[in-house]
Amino acid sequence: MTTRVLAGKNVKPLGFGAMNITHGYSNFPSDDEAGRLLHEVLDSGVDHLDTATLYGGHRSENLIGQHLKKRRENYFLASKGGLSLIEGRGKIDGRPGTLRAHVDASLQRLQTDHIDLYYLHRLDPDVPVQESVGALAEAVAQGKIGGIGLSEISGATLRAAHRVHPIAAVQNEYSLATRNPELGILRACKELGTAFVAFSPLYRGYLSGNLRETASLPAGDMRHSMPRFEAENYARNLELVDRLVLLAARLGTTAAALSLAWVLAQGEHVHAIPGTKRGDHLAENLGALSVSLSPAEVAEAGAIINQSTIAGDRYNFHQQKTIDSEEFEPAT
Repeated sequence: MTTRVLAGKNVKPLGFGAMNITHGYSNFPSDDEAGRLLHEVLDSGVDHLDTATLYGGHRSENLIGQHLKKRRENYFLASKGGLSLIEGRGKIDGRPGTLRAHVDASLQRLQTDHIDLYYLHRLDPDVPVQESVGALAEAVAQGKIGGIGLSEISGATLRAAHRVHPIAAVQNEYSLATRNPELGILRACKELGTAFVAFSPLYRGYLSGNLRETASLPAGDMRHSMPRFEAENYARNLELVDRLVLLAARLGTTAAALSLAWVLAQGEHVHAIPGTKRGDHLAENLGALSVSLSPAEVAEAGAIINQSTIAGDRYNFHQQKTIDSEEFEPAT
């Protein structure tokens, strides 16, 4: 598969999300294990790494800086600010002064003088997006960051931000299981020349078909608080993913590769950043780059798992309050 444009640079459409190794899930690798995985990611040909101030309370950025500083010319680097871990809880703060401090701290932790793409991690409801983007525009002018991104935002917010400074990328959740971008942001990105970067394109491991139950996940794993992973809903959702596995086998691939190929088939401006803690899963994910889907196959996969067939809402009530992206009506 050819490269696609992201913040003015050509990168492969399948990047690596570095949240999984430090944040949100469970059974995280040691620093040495994480370092070996990060080198394996680059050795495999991946050239787009995505991290954030939030992840692991700075640990993800620190690991990338520590282990990959000598390979900085080999990858496109994206990070995020405006959301940080304070006393164990995520705190949204999009004030210009906070974002300036976050950019500088990210540069220090990542051991680099330039971050190719820097996102406002979440829209601060108390700060107009124009003010947050204005602070990041200063960082662009200073050469600290190459482009401005926004995460989990709506088409209306993108358009408002774009009037202040061109927005290089939007990073929202998108997968067979989470179709919210189809409500408007995918189209808005295409119209404005903004790249769309799909996070959780395997829906937190579900779309691989390998996660067979959730009760044994460690207590701190975020999936315990997500409605679609509750026992009754998940039993129904497993029936769907088993059908996806059968389709993938018929197409000569895996459910993970099929799911990622489906995301990438949604437009030439679309990228995906699956994360993993395992080298074998990394290789499986990269298999998506060899999968070419016909329109009929894209439609067939999409008919199996979509907003109407999956059981449960994407987020619980408290998680839902932190995002600005377009939303479907709650499941009944």
